[in-house]
Amino acid sequence: MSLESPVLEIDPLLDDPKTRIIVCCGSGGVGKTTTAAALGVRAAERGRTAVVLTIDPARRLAQSMGLTELDNTPREVAGIDRSAGGSLHAMMLDMKRTFDEVVVQHSDPERAKAILENPFYQSLSAGFAGTQEYMAMEKLGQLRAQDAWDLIIVDTPPSRSALDFLDAPKRLGSFLDGRFIKLLMAPAKVGGRAGVKFLNIGMSMMTGTLSKVMGAGLLRDVQTFVAAMDTMFGGFRTRADATFRLLQAPGTAFLVVAAPERDALREAAYFVERLAAEDMPLAGLVLNRVHGSGAAGLTAERALAAAETLEDEVPPENLDPGGIVDLPAGKADPRTPDGTPQDRTEGVRQAHTELLAAGLLRLHAERMQVVARERRTRDRFVSVHPEVPMVDVTALPGDVHDLDGLRAIGLRLAGEESAAA
Repeated sequence: MSLESPVLEIDPLLDDPKTRIIVCCGSGGVGKTTTAAALGVRAAERGRTAVVLTIDPARRLAQSMGLTELDNTPREVAGIDRSAGGSLHAMMLDMKRTFDEVVVQHSDPERAKAILENPFYQSLSAGFAGTQEYMAMEKLGQLRAQDAWDLIIVDTPPSRSALDFLDAPKRLGSFLDGRFIKLLMAPAKVGGRAGVKFLNIGMSMMTGTLSKVMGAGLLRDVQTFVAAMDTMFGGFRTRADATFRLLQAPGTAFLVVAAPERDALREAAYFVERLAAEDMPLAGLVLNRVHGSGAAGLTAERALAAAETLEDEVPPENLDPGGIVDLPAGKADPRTPDGTPQDRTEGVRQAHTELLAAGLLRLHAERMQVVARERRTRDRFVSVHPEVPMVDVTALPGDVHDLDGLRAIGLRLAGEESAAA
């Protein structure tokens, strides 16, 4: 007997005006992007003014929403039913552009130009570890501050560990506000000849070592970058902390998305525990791409037994009640007991039908074995976290590539299986 968990009710969550941010998180490849997009469509068509922020580099979200492009600017999604008064915008995080916007916003034009043209900054903004997650937090904070949408849905970055979304901003903030950076800032702060003297006397050993490790050119780029960014470093940590508190505040809801597979649910369990440790509000778990069957009463064992019975009843080729008659062409001439030829058309048709039925029964048995395996995996998660609300989203027969597909996913998220079928 399978274990049951509390039911995750999606529509009340979407309809509640106090819900301002929904964060979809989980390991890679479990359908976070599709889930976020489906939530956005359903929320908009139920009256919310929603925006979906995706960090997934694959452009499935743009294709599903009929957008020719997704970039750092929210774009309205056409084809949304606005009869309830809602609307939907969507955007894809442009990590470098977001970083550039932060630089321009928090520094004067001359300093901003020096930063944007600095080679070390260009490398940092394009791919430094944790930059994508940090900039996702920056963009979330910007969207919330604009107050143009009453619901923001965030599709977290695809990463090896779902925890990177929470950890990376702190790591980057610590790096930008850490001792190493402050040490490099010291000569620039002293300024002029005194700064050069300080660098030559107090830091000669350190810079000599760093030059060998990093290269003299890179070290100069880093020091120039640090000097230009001097007034901004404290702001990185402050904004990261502010957005982190926003994620902890009432009005934010985390949805952990997982597939009914052992590794995905193990990651989901780890994330559930981490959210609890960080005092972040967990709404529940979306178990995506769950398999089912319209004939669940027929077990895999019974289906296999029936298939074997049907296969045993099909006579071997050339075998006939009247015996085997080999013709010169190597075929059999079936005859009745009195020796007259017999028409085997109906018998061949029945044999083919029975073999087809046996094949379908074996396919059903395989499906029921998958269903049973997924149920056992699900039960293991529920046994450890029985308090976590959950909704099972059955797999669609094909890929989601338009708004109708997202609506079908939305119906499944809301538990309206019959309507989605």
